[in-house]
Amino acid sequence: MAQKIDFHFNVPENRIQYACRVVRKARGLGMKIALWSYDAHRLDYFARQLCAFDSTGFYPIVKASDALADQTSTVYDTDADRLPSRDLLILLDDEVPNNFQTLFARFARVIDIVPNQENERQAARKRFVIYRQSGLNPVAHDQGKKD
Repeated sequence: MAQKIDFHFNVPENRIQYACRVVRKARGLGMKIALWSYDAHRLDYFARQLCAFDSTGFYPIVKASDALADQTSTVYDTDADRLPSRDLLILLDDEVPNNFQTLFARFARVIDIVPNQENERQAARKRFVIYRQSGLNPVAHDQGKKD
């Protein structure tokens, strides 16, 4: 199983913009990243947003089924089985992935992004409980806190 699963909750911006920031930071640390959601439109939108996110940075991204996936730092797919092992898995869905224990085992770290809208927080609470009941120890990080 993943060595670490983090819930970034109370994200003050939308999930996609926050995920772009996470990718920028992870890439700055030299990490390889995978993103998952059941929603193909959400993933395609994320890929477009990542390409336009930072005018001074370049963050290559392809579908996991693409011929260049092995050479690309960031990949995404709706089929979790197609995602290659990476340093980081970012979850962009309100649902728990099928066979999540097997999926998470391929990643050193998993981040579940939870915007501050109530319906998304309620879905995240359900995911948190499912992960905990499966033996994972998710750690919550309040992104809405002001220091």
